[in-house]
Amino acid sequence: MRQVGKTTLLKQLYPLVPSKNKVFLDFENPLERKLFETLDFDQVLDNLASRGITQKERAYIFIDEIQNLPIISKVAKYLIDHYETKFFLTGSSSYYIKNLFPESMAGRKLISELFPLTFAEFLVFKGVKRYRPTSKNEFQNIELKPLYKEYMTYGGFPAVVLEPNLEMKRKLLEGVFQTYFEKDVKTLADLVDRSRLRDLILLLVPRIGGRVEVEKIATELETTRATVYSYLEFLEATYFLTLLPRYSKSIDRSRAGRRKVYFADTGLAGVLGHLSEGQMLENSVFQALRPDHKLAFYTKENKEIDFIIDTKIAAEVKTTASRRDIFELKKRSQSLGIKKNQIISLNWSSEKEVVLATGL
Repeated sequence: MRQVGKTTLLKQLYPLVPSKNKVFLDFENPLERKLFETLDFDQVLDNLASRGITQKERAYIFIDEIQNLPIISKVAKYLIDHYETKFFLTGSSSYYIKNLFPESMAGRKLISELFPLTFAEFLVFKGVKRYRPTSKNEFQNIELKPLYKEYMTYGGFPAVVLEPNLEMKRKLLEGVFQTYFEKDVKTLADLVDRSRLRDLILLLVPRIGGRVEVEKIATELETTRATVYSYLEFLEATYFLTLLPRYSKSIDRSRAGRRKVYFADTGLAGVLGHLSEGQMLENSVFQALRPDHKLAFYTKENKEIDFIIDTKIAAEVKTTASRRDIFELKKRSQSLGIKKNQIISLNWSSEKEVVLATGL
């Protein structure tokens, strides 16, 4: 998504390439896009000569915000095939990576996804040593708790994390949404009714951690189910939110039924609507697990498990955990054949037990 640090990362990589035959371009600049706007792809390298690129050796081309010029996928493939050019590309939408870059480039492309910071990364930005919480380090858990509450409230966009002023944090988050809405939506979604998409986003905020009922939402928006489905697909493709599937040993069944919704960042969701502490906690846990794990949820007869992690661990999120929660989770997970289970809790229980997820 926007503002997660793609440009910063690209600029950090640029000096690591041991070649002088390289260039850094920003496709939000129309003059830099123009270098690639030609039907004669051989002409592109000639155009780049004005930026110091020579054809005598391999060229390394770094381009930021590729979603502003869809033709770049065809140009890049041609120059890779005919001139062994190497590209480093960033964009704010998986649509271009998945749909525009051809399968014929399999084995010659490496895709990395960048998300808002996890809590562990948040601590690095804060200059705080990371602890792995256990019931034996009560002092450390208490020390980290205010930081985790800040993370839940304001999220993990790097600029927001580094900003000390709370009012400015909110303004930065509002700016993230404004930029997303005015640039990504405008650039990538020609057929989307922007006001209706905005209203859909606002309807989804109070549903975080809950299942999306498309028919009910379509009625509230006075539109069709097909339209709601297409808008949800767009929001997922642009990393704004994730729709978590229901866990099932059958692939077809896992795709069926209502999915649970989580936003890319709790801070972003928080400036768009009111979230309960439980919703903020559950969404922040989702953010911590998402980069490295395959996630699903389980439900049957109104009994739910918040996260099935890599089909091997059952995890339940509670603001305050109790012995009964532990017992119930074990019983549900064992019925699925899942041996490992974990309660993720923010507060000490009334029984003076704390049960925290390691790795958060």
